Amino acid sequence: MQDKTYKLIELVGVSDESIETAIRNAVTRASRSLKGMDWFQVLETRGLISDGKVSQFQVTLKVGFRIMDESEI
Repeated sequence: MQDKTYKLIELVGVSDESIETAIRNAVTRASRSLKGMDWFQVLETRGLISDGKVSQFQVTLKVGFRIMDESEI
């Protein structure tokens, strides 16, 4: 079994639609520049209220990605 080392970062995903979409937005955007992402953990969920209605979802994620060798890039 290959040894793995991970780096952790925090991201905040935002969506006007849902918590799930906010998560997907954060992961999709981060995947454009980060390689080797393997997992995420939801740390916090919050949102904005406008005129008595939920107007935005914000989700803070901890994301783990592998520190890769040159051969894996």
